[in-house]
Amino acid sequence: MPTPFVHLHTHTTYSLLDGATLLDPLIEHVRWLKQPAVAITDHGNLFGTIPFYTKARAAGIKPIIGCEVYMAKGSLLDKKPPEGPRDFYHLILLAQNSLGYQNLIRLVSHGYTEGFYYKPRIDKSLLRSHSSGLIALSGCLDGEIPTLLHQEQFAFASVAAQDFLDIFGPDRFYLELQANGLHQQQRVNQGLIHVHRELGIPLVATNDCHYLKRGDADAHDLLLCIQTGTTITDTTRLRFGTDQLYVKSSEEMAEAFRELPQAITHTNLIAEQCTLEIPLHRTQLPRYNVPPPHTLDSFLETLAQQGLSARLAQHSGPLDQPKYERRLRTELLTICSMGFAGYFLIVWDIMKFARSRRIPVGPGRGSAAGSLVAYALGITELDPLAYDLLFERFLNPDRVSLPDIDMDFCMKRRQEVINYVTEKYGRDHVAQIITFGTLGAKAAIRDVGRVLEIPYDEVDTIAKLIPSQPNMTIAQALAEEPKLSAISASRPSVGNLLSVAGSLEGLARHASTHAAGLVISDTPLLKTVPLCRTTSDDIVTQFGMGELEQIGLVKFDFLGLKTLTVIDHTISLINQQSPGSRPLTLDDIPLDDAKTFALLASGRTTGVFQLESNGMRELLREFQPDRFDDITAIIALYRPGPLDLIPEFIQQKRRQCPLASNIAALEPILRTTYGVIVYQEQVMAIANTVAGFSLSQADILRRAMGKKKPEEMRALHTQFVEGAVGLGTERDAAEQLFQMITKFAGYGFNKSHAAAYALLTYRTAYLKAHNPLAYMTALMTSDFGDHEQISLYASECREMGVRLLPPDINRSETGFTIVDGAMLYGLAAIKHVGEHLATQLIRTRATGGTFASFFDLCDRVDRRIVTKRVLDALIKSGALDTLCDHRAQLSAILDDETPAKPTRSHRNVTQQTLLHFLPVESETRVLPQIPTWAPSIQLDHEREALGCYVSHHPVRVHDHQLKRLQVVPLTQLPDLPDGKEVRIAGLITRVKRITTKRQQPMAFLHLEDQDRTLEVVVFPSLYRHESGQLEPGTVIALEGILDQNDQGIKVKATRFLPLDPAA
Repeated sequence: MPTPFVHLHTHTTYSLLDGATLLDPLIEHVRWLKQPAVAITDHGNLFGTIPFYTKARAAGIKPIIGCEVYMAKGSLLDKKPPEGPRDFYHLILLAQNSLGYQNLIRLVSHGYTEGFYYKPRIDKSLLRSHSSGLIALSGCLDGEIPTLLHQEQFAFASVAAQDFLDIFGPDRFYLELQANGLHQQQRVNQGLIHVHRELGIPLVATNDCHYLKRGDADAHDLLLCIQTGTTITDTTRLRFGTDQLYVKSSEEMAEAFRELPQAITHTNLIAEQCTLEIPLHRTQLPRYNVPPPHTLDSFLETLAQQGLSARLAQHSGPLDQPKYERRLRTELLTICSMGFAGYFLIVWDIMKFARSRRIPVGPGRGSAAGSLVAYALGITELDPLAYDLLFERFLNPDRVSLPDIDMDFCMKRRQEVINYVTEKYGRDHVAQIITFGTLGAKAAIRDVGRVLEIPYDEVDTIAKLIPSQPNMTIAQALAEEPKLSAISASRPSVGNLLSVAGSLEGLARHASTHAAGLVISDTPLLKTVPLCRTTSDDIVTQFGMGELEQIGLVKFDFLGLKTLTVIDHTISLINQQSPGSRPLTLDDIPLDDAKTFALLASGRTTGVFQLESNGMRELLREFQPDRFDDITAIIALYRPGPLDLIPEFIQQKRRQCPLASNIAALEPILRTTYGVIVYQEQVMAIANTVAGFSLSQADILRRAMGKKKPEEMRALHTQFVEGAVGLGTERDAAEQLFQMITKFAGYGFNKSHAAAYALLTYRTAYLKAHNPLAYMTALMTSDFGDHEQISLYASECREMGVRLLPPDINRSETGFTIVDGAMLYGLAAIKHVGEHLATQLIRTRATGGTFASFFDLCDRVDRRIVTKRVLDALIKSGALDTLCDHRAQLSAILDDETPAKPTRSHRNVTQQTLLHFLPVESETRVLPQIPTWAPSIQLDHEREALGCYVSHHPVRVHDHQLKRLQVVPLTQLPDLPDGKEVRIAGLITRVKRITTKRQQPMAFLHLEDQDRTLEVVVFPSLYRHESGQLEPGTVIALEGILDQNDQGIKVKATRFLPLDPAA
């Protein structure tokens, strides 16, 4: 039996778009090969360290942590184009022990933070300072010594080898031999053997594994094409030229190095020398300094008691104060006994800072809203006792895990909070968190299709056959989608595409910054976690959130929530419009406002937090919410899975049916959800009340039900039934109840999260219902860069009677503003203008006064930035209407591209600027007298620049025809009886085409006139003849039957009426 071999040079998926091996298959394959250990040596990073370490140990394989680092040829600070193909070499570093691991972390981090130039580079000076505890291998053909040997610079190769020998010593530096089938490698191996004999440096065999099995070489070749943006037929692309870079067996490696058996033996020797133990699950909470003589526990207790007293003093009506005090004591005891007082104080301090700077913060997120301590500290805003929210859902002494309080901040000011934390705890103690994008099924198909040069339309068709479900794989799609399996079987090219894409799906594609995560450490981060620089230049941890938690670091989520920005802006606008009145605050918004619930029940929730989708609006119309608890339930139910419960939920609310159970204890638990189990907290409360579980035990039951662990479920089933029987429930009823909660537990939602977000939902609905002008102004300002959303909101403004004015270069601000009871379009929302340029225009206007003419504008702006394209957009949008008689005049000047002599200050500007098309002599500065644009052309230009119509609506172009046809304005339809035949007209803004059960096509149209939007149903019999004209942007007139009920108004089309498009 050959000596077991250990792979010491192995690339995984974390060698982004170069390593084609996922961790689980790698570990399983090594175990199957009966190899005792394996190293991870990804390119320049330690991304995969923790999952590799834990998975290998769980499988009984010794993990060796390493990295193939990039060595700068000179100093890592030299950042200039290389003289040759590249300015770096490769080198393998393996961590022997904790000291070596810490040094490896430092080296890899410095490569990103200081030495990054195309690649994260280190140099010999840095390596010399951090070489302790590391074993080095000379690397692949791109290593310094192999490169010099290949160049036949043998003396320099020996010098380089001596350098590494001096850095690491004779026991920690090896010359790396490979048997990869490359002729170049064979020559280099001979040179390495010569250096070995000359300097006595030991040899070691590796295989530079980039994929798992030999048959994966072709897939890896395609992966390289994805990485480099090339195609398979590109003769100049990067390729390895061998199929030998796989995880070979010990027998294969022994045969390849039969003449140098010590090279195999040394792999085991190195593995034995690597004894690294990475501490896991040792919580490293950041240190919070409390004022003397307090401890962390006593200071938290003092703040919580003071905060609760202040909260209860604001309550109106009867209050069970002892109940609150008991709950607070219980929570504090749990928090302090688990060592989390410091964590709560840190979050309290962050929220206190945000509020002190008037940065809008959210009412809570996730299970933390169930904590009375969090409510007392001002971390959350929802009274958990008033809404039956459970602390044990958040923090459970029987299920020890780190607390997780997510914080929502105003999107625009989130960075201020991050800056505060960074300054308070130190830049070396705080970092954002990495996240990895992976090749999903659709992305893999598209990438591989491009590489294989399959026509885009064909690849797009195939990708769209993959069901849009989370974690969908190609194999699963082939099993579930008959069309996909049929085309795969009938067309070999498609079968090959799916096969190769399937072998690559799941691989990491890129690294980026997590949208919210921030880690704060009590010690400098580089003691425990490597750092790196992302493509957006952020410094982030090289470990993801899950891995950070495994090594004991605590992450905090700082989420930027647009809704908070909108609410704050709305209240500011309301108060600006009423300077003499008492300022409105969030505390002034009652939670039982009839006008707000009427808005929700109507489904008119465009722009309302969490309730904007078509399905959600339909649900609101059916459900008719009339209390805050209803909003909470709707948010919890409108998800895959519990959607099936919605019909029963609606029926129960409408009928107010008694609870279908003879267990009286269920009534108070399920009262707010009409007898339907909706929340995880209800499952916990049932186990607690009916079966005698403690709330901590009930939380464990909830988790077990959600994860469907059979053994755990059997034990808990027995405990539940026996406990319920012991408390007086019939055994059959207890069995039925357990089965019922088991079913619903899989769907149940976190009520704490739903209730906290329901508060935001309600506030946005309240503001929209009572102050539509201010709310829509704030909403459109928050989305000024999204012209599709702006168009949607503009339609909503028309329906609500909010007047929208076109932009005005002399009055508009960056965002949307309120002027004379109407909304004035913001300059930044004009296409090709944007926020930066809008700010410059406004600054120019502020310093020099309003623009007197078009030429005055052109003279005063920076001509390198305000280009012809920008001016064209300003003209088409109507922003320059006050500077001309009509827009065609200004457009004609732009169309005259007669070059003018440039002024001296702009003579070197190469970008096309105004000087190329504007006459500069004052006597020629007059606007041409030419005809105006036709109304339809002006509106088309307006929509092009703004994304919507503002000056007037395309329907108005057809006014005389519509009068002749006796069309009814859409705003008058609510006054007509249901079933009446009507004639209407409008602009098609959206078309939803579906196929009926009989496989007949039909459509739902969104039709708008200048005042309102309406849904029109076009059934198959009419659709068959008229489908050609049913496109967005088309003005149509039709006859139909009015369908009016408590869910809203729609028209069922029966006939389309001709309109003259030229009119």
